[in-house]
Amino acid sequence: MKKVLVITAVLSVLLSCSRQGDVEPVDNPELPQNIPAGFPALNPSVTTNRPTKYGVELGEKLFHEKKFSADNTISCASCHTRSHAFADTHARATGIYGRMGLRNTPPIQNMAFMRFYNWDGNILQLEKQPLVPIITHEEMDSSILEVIRKISDEPEYRDLFRKTFGDEAITPERIYRSIAQFAYTLISANSKYDKVRRNEGEAFTGSEARGYQIFQQKCAGCHSTELFTDQSFRNVGFPVNPDPNEAGRARVTGDLADYLSFRVPSLRNAEYTAPYGSFGQFPTLKAVLDYFDKGVLYADNLDPFLKENGNRIALTEAEKQDIIAFIRTLSDPAFVSE
Repeated sequence: MKKVLVITAVLSVLLSCSRQGDVEPVDNPELPQNIPAGFPALNPSVTTNRPTKYGVELGEKLFHEKKFSADNTISCASCHTRSHAFADTHARATGIYGRMGLRNTPPIQNMAFMRFYNWDGNILQLEKQPLVPIITHEEMDSSILEVIRKISDEPEYRDLFRKTFGDEAITPERIYRSIAQFAYTLISANSKYDKVRRNEGEAFTGSEARGYQIFQQKCAGCHSTELFTDQSFRNVGFPVNPDPNEAGRARVTGDLADYLSFRVPSLRNAEYTAPYGSFGQFPTLKAVLDYFDKGVLYADNLDPFLKENGNRIALTEAEKQDIIAFIRTLSDPAFVSE
């Protein structure tokens, strides 16, 4: 009888522990991917990390988490602000203690459709990007293990990791995947240009229409597709970054032919993302067009279009104003104010 009671007691404890350890399944549906007509194919990484309800919620919270930085003052959102199409207003990215980075902060929009990330295309999968600012001295100057230590005791994080991944374990990979899921949802495709193209009752003004035609002749060779970038790397003869660490795409490939070549930026929401250029060389869109008109710096690997046209893109003052008017039709006010 005594043995039976002991066995019964042990079974009772085991069952109790089992019940306490049970995790109630959470419905975490994939979010619908409303891919705009004419956009390029999704980056292959999206298919293995599709945005989910709680994954995006977790990613957005992590995106705004200042504990990512060594002194708890800088988050991803500190440099990537929504009102500037997830870029900022600094010539070069600024991290903790006012440290200045090498390059201008690129906007975060339509990342799901990009083949390369960053100015030099050193990242091919968005899930591999979040660690870079965390460990970079000029940005957050921390470590992923330190980040996990800081957030691991917060009930809200434990709850979101459980809802997203099935248990409360906070791992580097889960952090990266969640932030990428959030970024994949940042799709901008509701500008005036988009509404005109979709015949939604909008129409270009005379200046915008003229600007579109000039743009097609003189700009669309690089700023093509519905992203307004062909995602290529080009040396367009912009003023050279004085930092000796800069080599453009050549930092990734080691190929001299890629020296000071940079990824062609998208012009969507360009109105909100000044200053322009890989290290914020130009304060305005007009300054960019003036530079092209006056003539760019020569280089052996200068873009062929520029070489064939005397190292410049000749533009009248009226043409510049019309091009700028068209570029502003690529602004998506709803995207920057959601």
